[in-house]
Amino acid sequence: MDIPIEKIRELRERTGSGVLDCKKALMTTDGDIDKAIEHLRKLGIAKAATKLMRKTEEGVIESYIHPGARLGILVELNCETDFVAKTDDFKKIAKDIAMQIAASNPISIRREDVAQEIVEREKSIYRTQMENSGKPETIVDKIVEGKLNKFFKDSCLLEQPFVRDSNMTVEDYIKGYIAKLGENITVKRFTRFHIGEEA
Repeated sequence: MDIPIEKIRELRERTGSGVLDCKKALMTTDGDIDKAIEHLRKLGIAKAATKLMRKTEEGVIESYIHPGARLGILVELNCETDFVAKTDDFKKIAKDIAMQIAASNPISIRREDVAQEIVEREKSIYRTQMENSGKPETIVDKIVEGKLNKFFKDSCLLEQPFVRDSNMTVEDYIKGYIAKLGENITVKRFTRFHIGEEA
């Protein structure tokens, strides 16, 4: 079943659950958002929903300069209160996220932020690869979708495996601290500077 991105976005906004969790829940419930919310609640995935909906207008700007000073990162990490922003835990998260960006070179924070022309370009490349491989037309679309999901996992910060523990994603890592600190935490923006690369 093909789930419209708008439905996935709405479910994500209403539950705070990850994109893939939302998509799976909607597929399980034939696209019914209310049933999908109930499904996620039963799984315990939507338990952080109330915190994930709260505004984050405090925070820090963290920097990371890789040894050799040829690679540098600036990242804005937000939370709800100045009190939490000043804690050692929050500063650790910001530093870890900056190091993640240095190591994994994401192109965006989440898949919804990836420019549509990049998505279409990747789809076109994967489709051409499949057509040239002689695969049956009936499975080409599924293979292209699988390759696109892999692209998002490699390229979108929140979906990347966390560099300090590859058993979790960056989003899972942040959610762990949301539970610990009792406040919503969001990555607002980042910039990656590398000597010799164009901005």
